[in-house]
Amino acid sequence: MNHKLFIRLISFLLPIAVFGLYLMPKFTTSIDFLPLINACINGTVFFILIFAVVAIKKGNRELHMKLMYSAVGLSIVFLVFYVFHHATHDSVSFGGEGFVKKVYYFILITHIVLAIVIVPMVLISLSRAMQEKFIQHKKIARITMPLWMYVSLTGVLVYLMISPYYPY
Repeated sequence: MNHKLFIRLISFLLPIAVFGLYLMPKFTTSIDFLPLINACINGTVFFILIFAVVAIKKGNRELHMKLMYSAVGLSIVFLVFYVFHHATHDSVSFGGEGFVKKVYYFILITHIVLAIVIVPMVLISLSRAMQEKFIQHKKIARITMPLWMYVSLTGVLVYLMISPYYPY
């Protein structure tokens, strides 16, 4: 399989598709718990990534690999739930004011930008590991891992800050 072509396609089409969710008409559903589930997934991914770093630093490549596949798998589940939620619900406006509002939007904007940036980085890291190009894998993983951890953690923070303003 041509990993480079796949990575480019996913990295290009995914942000466009997610942006399109905000423009399309919404389907009706009463499934309102997906933001909470996604926050839990983000939190779980954050801790899996920490355990994966510890595993590789201790030389346990097999555990590291299993943890990383789990993080990727959970991230895919997150994405499916995210798409479903935003295809069925309007966006919620943050109701806080003053300094808290600035903090929220800083966290949200950096979260969104880095979520877009890490998709190709995770896929490249994964591709290099699967091809056993460990030197190249390690070079990008050193950048990818902290960014992915930031995105996972800020996903939880965004949920915690916006959840009081959900109408459901």
